[in-house]
Amino acid sequence: MATDAERAHESFQAAVGQPEGAGEWFQVTQDRIDAFADVTLDHQFIHVDPEQAAQLSPWKVTIAHGFLTLSMLTHLAGSIPQDAGRYRGIVMGVNYGFDRVRFINPVKVDSRIRASSAVKSVELRDPSTLQVTRTMTIEIEGEDKPACVADWITRLVYG
Repeated sequence: MATDAERAHESFQAAVGQPEGAGEWFQVTQDRIDAFADVTLDHQFIHVDPEQAAQLSPWKVTIAHGFLTLSMLTHLAGSIPQDAGRYRGIVMGVNYGFDRVRFINPVKVDSRIRASSAVKSVELRDPSTLQVTRTMTIEIEGEDKPACVADWITRLVYG
């Protein structure tokens, strides 16, 4: 009899290369940018000083840190529609890392972003663990180019 992980592997395998959809929009405010700057100790003016950014930056407004945009993936991915059957019997998901991250377009203050995903690959590591790689794209509302594209690897552990 197949384990939950083996059934999920089959389902993910069938979805490789297919878009999973897009999640909900999320606004990136100056308060959030400032809080991230405080946590990371990265207070470069392009992030935290609207007056200096207006004078000196090419965007004329503050922009989110690239790592803030990337760190929002956990939240943004949560609203992407998923096939619930793939997660039947799951105990936990663990962030394993990234194969590739590119910051293509800055997220200007008060912009709205959302994530979309496509399954890139899936591997059955053992009878209870999958390694899933998704290509994640963080879009910026009203912009032609995305903020970020990253291949995100997660380990899914089933009971």
